[in-house]
Amino acid sequence: MTGNTSGQPITQISVNELAQRLASQDANVQLIDVREPQELAIAQIEGFVNLPLSEYAQWSERVPAMFDPQAETLVLCHHGVRSAQMCQWLVTQGFTNVKNIAGGIAAYSLLVDSSIPQY
Repeated sequence: MTGNTSGQPITQISVNELAQRLASQDANVQLIDVREPQELAIAQIEGFVNLPLSEYAQWSERVPAMFDPQAETLVLCHHGVRSAQMCQWLVTQGFTNVKNIAGGIAAYSLLVDSSIPQY
């Protein structure tokens, strides 16, 4: 992933808050998972669009057409590091309501839905 990131703090959302948002079925929330395809084969949460960071060159120019920069955008990875990078990048692209899912899918599996495998 390339691009200048401002280093400004990104808003975090807990996995419990994520579970509440998913349960509400809010159609205005955009969900992005930046993990790799082999990670998705192990564990995933329904409704997320997969944009693997390793494939940045393939999807980066399409992001403005795929997502609304004004809509709430929640970003997921394994533990929250790669998703924070993606959040920073989205902000540089003009996204105004980006939130990193703290703890990633690992925390979601531990605290919300134990049927999602750990890896």
